[in-house]
Amino acid sequence: MLSNRQKKILKWIVEEYVRTIEPIGSKLIASNPDFEFSSATIRNEMAELENQGYLVKTHTSSGRIPSEKGYKMYVNMMIEEKDNDKVEDFPMIDEIFNRNVISKEQAIRESMALVSDLTNYASLVLGSSAYNAKIRKIQLVRISDNLAVIILVTDQGYVESKKIIIPEDINPRDIENVIVLLNDVLFDCPISLIDKKLKEHSDTDQLKQRVEYYDELVSVFVRAITNMVQDKYFMSGQSKMMDIPEFQDVNKLKNVMRAMEEREVLKLINLGDEGIRVRIGAENELSAMKDCTIISVPYNDKDGVRGALAVIGPKRMEYQKVIPLLEYIAKYMHRL
Repeated sequence: MLSNRQKKILKWIVEEYVRTIEPIGSKLIASNPDFEFSSATIRNEMAELENQGYLVKTHTSSGRIPSEKGYKMYVNMMIEEKDNDKVEDFPMIDEIFNRNVISKEQAIRESMALVSDLTNYASLVLGSSAYNAKIRKIQLVRISDNLAVIILVTDQGYVESKKIIIPEDINPRDIENVIVLLNDVLFDCPISLIDKKLKEHSDTDQLKQRVEYYDELVSVFVRAITNMVQDKYFMSGQSKMMDIPEFQDVNKLKNVMRAMEEREVLKLINLGDEGIRVRIGAENELSAMKDCTIISVPYNDKDGVRGALAVIGPKRMEYQKVIPLLEYIAKYMHRL
């Protein structure tokens, strides 16, 4: 358990190190008028914070910097001290969401792109997976002899489309029969249960006898539907990682960029989380992100669709700026 004085010193060290990226010494803290402690007292408290694992000593100077444990304690203190009755205003976010002509998707993309500009970190929007959405209608629009667009409408109001290649030598009448069957059998069926539902349906055997290439056709449609409802995501500001001092090492930067480009980072964001979640360093469980912090917050819109907002940056992150921004946007999402 940290004393109030130790908490105050740790808080100041974290914020000063985030601002300057310079190790902090006791004399620098003592020179601050907000501290009425002697340099010796501060030095002893810093030594104790180091013993408890909240600070680490650098090799280049006598100063200390926050450890992952120190950042975590700082975040916990910040959240505990937050005045829930005090609502911060972000007029630029308000302006985006209050535009009547803008869609919900565009609003959230623009707001998270703004977050990247304001923080100089990468930002991410992870839309709710529609894997458990229920099918309302399936339609096929032929473009050419072997190319078509399959259109899917779900109970959540999603309208998804995907181009598919129709196997050669398929009779157009057979395609129509399969679409009729799918609409009949799969109406109100969760997408996750498509295969089970088709296997259970007794009419499929009869249709198989009448429709040539039945298995091949159904496989094409089911694969297309499943691919359409993968997690939707939007990322902004990846290039800003290049300007962060911690990522001047080319190999380290490559690993982080690859984890974002190949969507590995999505595995670290859990849509089931409640409230703000801060993953610092080793908590990310992905070697490429061991020097990063990922802050995420879930959101629900009025239709009950769930997603998450996230910011990716160094462990030396401006937590006091990022967390209120994400929470503010998440609350907006609930009102949309």
